[in-house]
Amino acid sequence: MELVLDRLSKQFQNKIAVDRVSLRLTPGVTGLLGPNGAGKTTLMRLICGILRPTAGSAAFDGADAGTEGYRAALGYLPQDFGYYPDFTGLDFLLYMSALKGLDRRAARRRSLELMDTVGLADVYKKKVKTYSGGMRQRLGIAQALLNDPKLLILDEPTAGLDPKERVRFREMIADLGRDSVVLLSTHIVSDVEHIADRVLIMRAGQIVHDGAWDAHEDLEKFYLSLCGEEADHA
Repeated sequence: MELVLDRLSKQFQNKIAVDRVSLRLTPGVTGLLGPNGAGKTTLMRLICGILRPTAGSAAFDGADAGTEGYRAALGYLPQDFGYYPDFTGLDFLLYMSALKGLDRRAARRRSLELMDTVGLADVYKKKVKTYSGGMRQRLGIAQALLNDPKLLILDEPTAGLDPKERVRFREMIADLGRDSVVLLSTHIVSDVEHIADRVLIMRAGQIVHDGAWDAHEDLEKFYLSLCGEEADHA
């Protein structure tokens, strides 16, 4: 099980957002840090097949990004995921299940199971517009897990969660990393510090650090030393 990025690049007019990124990611949690504008979200959209690269490629177990086989293995939580405010939480997950091609009966069972997993079992019949920001974020995490993905891309998954919820989801993400390739992008250095097996730091479209992290080292201090004032505004 392996995600392979080969000189993946994306240019928007005169700006190079992702600059020849090459990586091999295997099961486990890989944390992706970087200041605003570093290219993290563009990189994730390329990996998910939402954007076409200017050059290079992304493939998971031999299937190219954007192909049916690749999508079947993929779970994605974007930074701002779209939802239908008049849907109930369960209706939203059933709708997303249909888009992912899940069997109707299996989809209902899986949706109810995930509502419980993310702590929304008591509000699954309530409309999404009544949910708090943290509750909607939990619903977003649930939809990313519907198809039991082997490649899980999470863009700011703990945004809007209170400290207790963040700890709970860090533990869940760590568990998912045992059997899946998980790429977690965040501005919260402590999330990466606690659960990532590997840390990537991105700056100006390039990966400027890639390696395992020693829990005894200060990741935030190292990150600030690499990204300087840019990191202060992340």
